[in-house]
Amino acid sequence: MPAERTFTLTVSCPDRVGIVAAVSTFIARQGGWIVEANHHSDPATARFFMRNVLRAASLAGDAAAFRREFAGIATEFGMQWSLTDSAQKKRVVLLVSKLDHCLVDLLYRWKSGELDCDIPCIISNHDDLRSYVEWHKIPYQHVPIPTDPPGKAQAFDRIEHLFGESRGDVMVLARFMQILPPRLCSRYPGRILNIHHSFLPSFAGARPYQQAFARGVKLIGATSHYVTEELDAGPIIEQDLVRIDHGDTEEDLIRYGRDIEKLVLARALKYHLEDRVLLNGNRTVVFY
Repeated sequence: MPAERTFTLTVSCPDRVGIVAAVSTFIARQGGWIVEANHHSDPATARFFMRNVLRAASLAGDAAAFRREFAGIATEFGMQWSLTDSAQKKRVVLLVSKLDHCLVDLLYRWKSGELDCDIPCIISNHDDLRSYVEWHKIPYQHVPIPTDPPGKAQAFDRIEHLFGESRGDVMVLARFMQILPPRLCSRYPGRILNIHHSFLPSFAGARPYQQAFARGVKLIGATSHYVTEELDAGPIIEQDLVRIDHGDTEEDLIRYGRDIEKLVLARALKYHLEDRVLLNGNRTVVFY
């Protein structure tokens, strides 16, 4: 049975009295049936966050009409807001290098319908995973990335062009072992997801499992976050951990870590696709 069509309204604004009342009254006057509602007031930033999911069929007009009518309330309360339509699937562009565990997991979840999105293409700086991707009937774009600065800049220009050409909504670094240039990060705030194989902020940068083993930690984890110009320092969406002990080797840590990486990245992408993640400075509000 196909899922019911819904509109998701997300709001972030300075906190004050009357926000919920104004939004709820507006929705009621439009005939809107709210099937899910989430609110959060953050005293540290004095901002208010809201997510409402509405039955599309219950509204008197379409999404365009809702947006036009809602604009007045948004201006009154100084809102950053969006209304998304479940009938319009987000377009996800995956970037991958040679490690395939996150890619394989995401494609399985996509093919099974767990991740409700379109994947217009997959971009890689290696050609190793072409046959696997094309078996899923997804275009595979091979963009080698040289080590010299001019060649690297040209390669990332190509990646940016492919993302735009495919009308991508979100870029997912599924163990893409390259650092994105600052200009690309700043152009798409809140639209590039990364999986880092560490429980950030511990062991940022390269070889985190080796760093964790050398430090003798008893817990290792993975972190999915939005990419910013500062390496591994963007707003965190999701994290998880696994316990280890003194008998585990570096190879064990890497093996355990791959399982956590897959799970954390899939959760983060699902939350993003469902408009559950709202930016709060360098933090996030995630309505589970």
